[in-house]
Amino acid sequence: MIKGKIMSAITLMIGIMMISIGMIIEKENQRVDFNKIEIQEIDVKNMATSATRFVEDEKEESKEETNDLLTAVVMETAPASVIIPPRVEVFEGMTLEELTEKLNRNLGGILAGHGDIIASYSIEKGENPYLVAAIMIHETGNGKSRIANECYNFGGQKGSGCGMYKKYDTVEAGLKGIMDNLYRNYYAYGLTTVESIGSKYAESKDWPNKIHYFMNKIRNN
Repeated sequence: MIKGKIMSAITLMIGIMMISIGMIIEKENQRVDFNKIEIQEIDVKNMATSATRFVEDEKEESKEETNDLLTAVVMETAPASVIIPPRVEVFEGMTLEELTEKLNRNLGGILAGHGDIIASYSIEKGENPYLVAAIMIHETGNGKSRIANECYNFGGQKGSGCGMYKKYDTVEAGLKGIMDNLYRNYYAYGLTTVESIGSKYAESKDWPNKIHYFMNKIRNN
């Protein structure tokens, strides 16, 4: 682009020079000896200075355009600042994601892969996620019992819709149902330990030992 503008400036200078020479020839009305033409009348020096200034201005303008283009490219391609979110621990030094992974390593049958619901909802309700998961594992044969698969009932809650047991419409509803039951009928009354829950929840005196077993298994796996 700069080269083209320089050529235009030179062509303009030559044109002005030719016009000036023609005017001198007409004025003298005689054969002109070009060696006698006073070059200062054409003011070649001023023309050269103007042309040089023109070229320099074009160079500066082109340089500014190039710098603006480079700045725009850098701004568009520069990576955004990476913001690392703070580590949020929700239970025993674990994040929600880590707790979910631990639960999923221990859940089987229809419970498999649903550690995220158990983790998030138990923390929301202020319940011990190991205790909640242990009860589900114990009451359903780790997700293999009939009422777990047909009724989505994971705590043996009595009710209707599935024989003498309560029936839930989805797995998520059943998982949240047992946690709601624990909160409403146990945690709300200060029954938060395995032993205190077991005294009301189960008839078997061995129930607390089994729940502790599954809790320890989850914790150490």
